[in-house]
Amino acid sequence: MNLVNLKDASDKVSFSEAVKKGLGKHQGLYFPQSIKPFDNIDEILALPLVERSTRILQHLIGDELAPELIETIVSTAFQFPAPLAKVTDNIHCLELFHGPTLAFKDFGGRFMAQCLANISEGKPITILTATSGDTGAAVAHAFHGINNIQVVILYPKGKISQLQEKLFTTLGGNIHTVAIESDFDDCQHLVKAAFDDPDVRDGLHLNSANSINISRLLAQVCYYFEAIAQLPKEQQAKAVFSVPSGNFGNLTAGVIAKALGLLIKRFIAATNSNDTVPRYLQTGEWEPKPTVATISNAMDVSQPNNWPRIEALIEQGYIDKSAIVGEGIDEEYTQVAMRQLSALGYVSEPHAAIGYRSLSRSLQDDEVGIFLGTAHPAKFRETVENVLGQPISLPQPLADCVGKADFSVDVDNSYEALKKHLFSILT
Repeated sequence: MNLVNLKDASDKVSFSEAVKKGLGKHQGLYFPQSIKPFDNIDEILALPLVERSTRILQHLIGDELAPELIETIVSTAFQFPAPLAKVTDNIHCLELFHGPTLAFKDFGGRFMAQCLANISEGKPITILTATSGDTGAAVAHAFHGINNIQVVILYPKGKISQLQEKLFTTLGGNIHTVAIESDFDDCQHLVKAAFDDPDVRDGLHLNSANSINISRLLAQVCYYFEAIAQLPKEQQAKAVFSVPSGNFGNLTAGVIAKALGLLIKRFIAATNSNDTVPRYLQTGEWEPKPTVATISNAMDVSQPNNWPRIEALIEQGYIDKSAIVGEGIDEEYTQVAMRQLSALGYVSEPHAAIGYRSLSRSLQDDEVGIFLGTAHPAKFRETVENVLGQPISLPQPLADCVGKADFSVDVDNSYEALKKHLFSILT
């Protein structure tokens, strides 16, 4: 698989190199030089999840990794389902929260961990990543206990749910968690600064597990195929995906799926009040505003890192820009959507509710809508109970971590403070 740095076309790498490096020169994102569509989509859709995902990833990665290795990685990573739950006659939720940390990022996090464990040849690696909520838990659990890999997770202090936080701050061992007194965008800036610093990047063998890492992104492509495979054949070409969007890796994966030949009619980029992309799609002006805190905190991102990849897909002709529309949903209508879903017999957390609200507003009579359920409602228990006025029980993975000790450390929102902390815990 040949990948090119979107900021420096001379920086070309293999899949393995891109997975190990994370970011390219000048903080550039790696992206496939070309995407070859399948010529047998129906055959691919007829396969079970693990077998189909193996075929998809082998097709994307090419002969760089042995087919048996890809099969082993996928079968180890994807050990849980992604069911399509019917909400109304023409609207479904793709439930991506049946993995060990109850969020969609289990797919990408576990696939990346298995890739790195198999291609690192035992050499030391430090995963440095920022989370706005679910990435932290998915990455922490995926890499926990892998001998040659240390993980450092930055998160905005007080701006993610307590249950989200407990899932990744209570593991210890090779998992190091850092609370930053700021927002997610600042956490991302600190991560980027570390990658720009040769002392840290090379001295600590840095890698990133955010959705900027190509392995996580490619893994997410697979569940779009899984969603379409669960629809009746006559509905498959009518599917509209509404994607709750923060850093925009999820939507990027969907567009890659379409580039592979999956018959997706169009996409809705559904955001909360941090609506940089919806405004850009409407006006053509890229004007990020200061990030605001919302009840859909995993989407509190004003400068999404993955947007250049979507721009590349548009520029290279894999999707027409008109096939992506943006919709920003404020706090009031997020809660309205949660109540609407509850009235339909479906309990949802704020992120998926934003996807549903955006979808229900624009879905046409001849279309079938799919919104992505990115996290289990119990991960946002307090918010869900307050909005719906009804209790929800904790699934076992959350119940198990509630009483555990928190190993997180507070670090000032400054790069020098972070650098000092990294060397203190990793050398």
